[in-house]
Amino acid sequence: MISRRHFVQASIAASFMFGSSGLQNSTRLLAQQKLSQQHLLDFDDFGNLTLIHITDVHGQLKPIYFREPDINIGVGNVKGLPPHITGVEFLKHFNIESGTPDAYSLSSEGFNSLAKSYGKMGGLDRVATVINAIRADRPDAVLLDGGDTWQGSYTALKTDGMDMVKAFNMLGADAMTSHWEFTLGIERVMDLVENHIKFPFLGANVFDTEWDERAFEPYTFIEKGGKFIAIIGQAFPYMPIANPSWMFPGLSFGIREKNISELVTEVRKKGADLVVLLSHNGFDVDRQLASRVNGIDIILCGHTHDALPSPTIINNTILIASGSNGKFISRIDLDVDKGVKGFKHKLIPIFSDVISPDPAMRALINQEREPYLSDLKETIGETKSLLYRRGNFNGTWDDLICQAIIEERGADIALSPGFRWGPTLPAGSRITREDIFNATAMSYPEVYLTEMTGETLKIILEDVADNLFNPDPYYQQGGDMVRVGGMGYRIKINNPQGKRISEMTILKSGKKLEPEKKYKVGGWASVNENTEGPPIWEIVERYIKRKKLIELDPNNSVKVITT
Repeated sequence: MISRRHFVQASIAASFMFGSSGLQNSTRLLAQQKLSQQHLLDFDDFGNLTLIHITDVHGQLKPIYFREPDINIGVGNVKGLPPHITGVEFLKHFNIESGTPDAYSLSSEGFNSLAKSYGKMGGLDRVATVINAIRADRPDAVLLDGGDTWQGSYTALKTDGMDMVKAFNMLGADAMTSHWEFTLGIERVMDLVENHIKFPFLGANVFDTEWDERAFEPYTFIEKGGKFIAIIGQAFPYMPIANPSWMFPGLSFGIREKNISELVTEVRKKGADLVVLLSHNGFDVDRQLASRVNGIDIILCGHTHDALPSPTIINNTILIASGSNGKFISRIDLDVDKGVKGFKHKLIPIFSDVISPDPAMRALINQEREPYLSDLKETIGETKSLLYRRGNFNGTWDDLICQAIIEERGADIALSPGFRWGPTLPAGSRITREDIFNATAMSYPEVYLTEMTGETLKIILEDVADNLFNPDPYYQQGGDMVRVGGMGYRIKINNPQGKRISEMTILKSGKKLEPEKKYKVGGWASVNENTEGPPIWEIVERYIKRKKLIELDPNNSVKVITT
């Protein structure tokens, strides 16, 4: 392992080699003196089993910037509970000092300035180094992938997920579950599952609609240290609603609470010493599930991209949230003897400037990217604004996307889905084609142009708002509000379904939307088959090339009422 001293020395040398970037690198080094690879990996071994969890990587092979949300509203029983606290309140809750590496990695507070100090995070070559180090201490450690792995980048799109399959084969994953994987189309999913991945693809809640039989393995058993670990896989329950059902015909999903309970009983009868739910439900769904289903020892949570430094314990079930985009992995050591007698947990931040890359994984990543490098690295423009996606209502990446749709497609109003995937670009960054694809790479990217009445637009906003703010977590789908361009509105979070949205206004004229009047609306990522239009990345690239320099005004078009 590289020491902090050697890392600093090597980095200082590099700063001189790269000339004009030397001052920035030196500033970064001063901030990173608190960090070392060994510090990040420090962990006193505990118990007799180790789990490693990574989730929601979204195709990111390389280090990225990713800003955590500045607004993440909780409703009902979870109001004010993690992960529904952000910024300064998040830091206070977890006793994290502002300006520290933990503050940078776990919150939005001071992100743009701290990014200059602490740099990018993630990169699967760095993740590999950390996993290999854990396995050096705990050879029997079990690596579990929570899904949303095969989608979200240029290379994942171009290779239909194969680049990520190769990477996770090399990492030595023991099992995975899924969500966006299915947007590659069921034929491609089955090809990768049957012919390429070297570990189980679990989906206890995925059924064939014709025969009402499970379409994938519901669970797998892993024996380590004389203990039997049952891994139950829970795919994203709302696939046919949130994503195009025509891409995976003949499959049904759902939470299937009773089904999970029956499987827990089944694996216990077969001798499971530890029951793990590898979940892509979303954190609040898992929290409610844990309160209603007995016998699950650990839920490894995915989908909602939450990164929590401490586990949540519900009904004797340990909930672990490991973030997204390869920013973190979780290590959980357990003392298992006819149940969990104790555990230790660490959410490990992957600071890419501090952790030395694994040579084999780096070689694989370079190999997968090499055919596309000239396209990936082409500079399209620059941004004076911080470009981020996360937040319940606004994200500057989507402000940019909406403006591009309005100007390039001649729309009055633009809609951009409330996806939670997509890295961040600090202010002052160049925008490459890779950056654009990191925010748009998907298999149904067509930018439609249609007419909608004011009433239809209200129905859309109300529907998405209920998916996000229904007080029953089982009715939440885990995304954020649809982003809007050219239009503003008022939302009362705690109003009942259908009565949250009001004061819908055309920003250019200041006039309220009329229920019966038709407006020209552009958007992308329609779940409807045969949607026509150019792919979103072409629209965004054309807009950025024309503008050359992106500078976005603060977006105050959505008035949020939480009382």
